[in-house]
Amino acid sequence: MHQQLILPTMGCGTWAWGNRLLWGYDESMDSQLQAVFNLCVSNGVTLFDTGDSYGTGRLNGRSETLLGRFTREYGGAGKEDICIATKLAAYPWRLTRQSMVKAGKSSAQRLGRNVDLVQMHWSTANYAPWQEGVLLDGLADLYEQGFVKGVGLSNYGPKRLQWVHKRFTERGVPIATLQVQYSLLSTYPVTQLRLKDVCDELGIKLIAYSPLALGILTGKYSEKELPKGIRGLLFRQLLPKIQPLLLCLREIAQSRNKTMSQVALNWCICKGTIPIPGAKTIEQAKENIGALGWQLDANEIAELDRAAASVDKQMVQNIFQTQ
Repeated sequence: MHQQLILPTMGCGTWAWGNRLLWGYDESMDSQLQAVFNLCVSNGVTLFDTGDSYGTGRLNGRSETLLGRFTREYGGAGKEDICIATKLAAYPWRLTRQSMVKAGKSSAQRLGRNVDLVQMHWSTANYAPWQEGVLLDGLADLYEQGFVKGVGLSNYGPKRLQWVHKRFTERGVPIATLQVQYSLLSTYPVTQLRLKDVCDELGIKLIAYSPLALGILTGKYSEKELPKGIRGLLFRQLLPKIQPLLLCLREIAQSRNKTMSQVALNWCICKGTIPIPGAKTIEQAKENIGALGWQLDANEIAELDRAAASVDKQMVQNIFQTQ
């Protein structure tokens, strides 16, 4: 019998935990990250999303190693609910079922425990469709052999999702989750691709990654005040075009006595998805947790939907997102 996968209302993304390039990670941050982890778990944010490709250069796999350590050292409430979800990369040199099984076992080794939810990081349908079948078979093998509680996908569109679903159903392997970039600035997967409807039909939970659009929806940035590096370049292009959306977020946040981030995350929850915002500091984690325990009303959601639809510049879509 497979153990049940228990998913909370909101999770925590750990892309930044080990990424120097985009997020400026440094090993001196580790004790702060442990505090973030503890705060999340004790507040019911028990899903941690990582990937075996996370971590820059020699820090490859760093995020998984940290999560393993944090889980072991955590002694508070909710420990048994901790759900570690990792994504296995469809690297060009992973060409067999066995390579995926091996990757899953390497992740488990870094974590010092089994992975709860194993996910295909992206589909190779856009550039090497012949590679994908065996990699998916390897994921299903991990499930069949009892190494994981559930299997999920990432960056899949409805056509490809239905193809995988059919393939897995023949083996009796359920798809637990699908994770896509979804936020007020990236409504494409749900509005254009109708992914939420397909997921509901197939009994799959939709996980929203980058629910704060790399931080631009927090309202902390302006054209005078930009983050460093790649994000700064992207935000400089986006900010002038998304002002009506930010204004709408700000007004709702003020009337609710919440922050803009909390409203943006609550919107994702109201849409029936599990958002997984990242957090590198206690302040960020506290702010994310403040999105729980209340709900936007139908009028506020409609207002945000309208503001999101009127923005002519959306977030850059993941290049691996398939139809």
